[in-house]
Amino acid sequence: MEKMNDMTFRKKLISLILPMTLQYFVFALVPVSDAVMLLFLSQEAMTSVSLASQVPFVMSLFTYAVTSGGAIFAAQYWGKGDTKSIEKLFGYMFTLSLPVMIVFFCCAMFAPAATMSIFTDVPELIEGGVPYLRFASFSYIFMTLAMIYETLLKNVGFVKQCTIASVVIVFLNIVLNAVFIFGLFGAPEMGISGAALATSISNFTGFLLCLIFNLRLTKFRLRISNVFHVDKEFRKRFSKYTLPFLLNQLLWGFGFEMITIIMGHLGTDAASANSITAIVKDLASCLCYAIASGSVIVIGNELGAGNLDTAKTYGDRLFKITVVSGIILGLICAASAPVILHFTNLTETAEHYLFIMLMMCSYYILGRSINSTLIGGIFSAGGDTRFGFICDTITMWAFIVPVGFLSAFVLNWPVMVVYFLLNLDEIIKIPVVIIHYRKYKWVKNIINEET
Repeated sequence: MEKMNDMTFRKKLISLILPMTLQYFVFALVPVSDAVMLLFLSQEAMTSVSLASQVPFVMSLFTYAVTSGGAIFAAQYWGKGDTKSIEKLFGYMFTLSLPVMIVFFCCAMFAPAATMSIFTDVPELIEGGVPYLRFASFSYIFMTLAMIYETLLKNVGFVKQCTIASVVIVFLNIVLNAVFIFGLFGAPEMGISGAALATSISNFTGFLLCLIFNLRLTKFRLRISNVFHVDKEFRKRFSKYTLPFLLNQLLWGFGFEMITIIMGHLGTDAASANSITAIVKDLASCLCYAIASGSVIVIGNELGAGNLDTAKTYGDRLFKITVVSGIILGLICAASAPVILHFTNLTETAEHYLFIMLMMCSYYILGRSINSTLIGGIFSAGGDTRFGFICDTITMWAFIVPVGFLSAFVLNWPVMVVYFLLNLDEIIKIPVVIIHYRKYKWVKNIINEET
């Protein structure tokens, strides 16, 4: 029986992690294609778009919190076989995401200069980011809708279809980037605006694919009754477990944005090197995020079905997997430094910063791997979201942000010292996270408890 459970675990995990890793990887390629192509224009063009891209990142914090909270319930509902509640959940995710989507669209479309000034005070960078935000604002709508549909599809067994949609989005974005940025095949040469237009078109296509998959492969529909008439008891249950997750995402995300803002105010060289390093981190973290997302589904299914001992065993295996993968990914980041430097067109100072930043990735990725799987995956699967909120908030706002601000603007320490301090967030919380994991408070069936 144990050997059969082990085979079932491996088969299910691989069927989730492989397509999810590919999905996260191809999504991470979007800013890579933007950066590489825009570097042919200028270092300032690449940096402007990188800073402007923080706007959809902030928006995604809200949407990701809603959809991740939805995934917690969807995984346990699916394990229990409660399809009616999954459809209610589908509508409620749309209800929560709609106002956020509208606000960020309006900021990018109608106040792009003011929005850019949040991330940098360099006039050239603000000027470059304005047209990008205006053209990219439409992509925020399609991106949000696609995330909601993908959450539903992943948790009812259609992970491969989500990956197909992601691959189409990325490759279409890369092709359209080249066409609109450089004016290929008779298209107008649009530069930065072309990159934004490519993003909007590709995200619209991705949304259409998710909608088609939903209509053809599932019986779940986005019903008006579930969007505008949410059951009070259902809303209360959802808020109990997802509100801490939402607050965690927002406070962590805004803290992460403060890091970008601090680096953006240390000069173009620091901002450029940090922008490229952030892309490398995202590429290296694809497997980390896939394991975390897979953990929610694998463990959530077992908890929802009432198999608490099995869920605990799966959690221990996932913990070992994430440590090993984190070490390997960190070493890959460090080893990639010479290759990345060879293909970048930066100033000598920016290249020096970039090399040191990539070396620091070697330990940072290990911390991200462990914390994303435990906090965002295993703990969340059992509704244990309060711990992550407290842990991340204290780490980011009681240490990282104030120390980074003081070191950069009061003590005027060297750029690399500031960057080192700003990247300690994933490392300093590892001991506390592991201790909490060993308490096994996350081994809980929240569906049965609420019933």
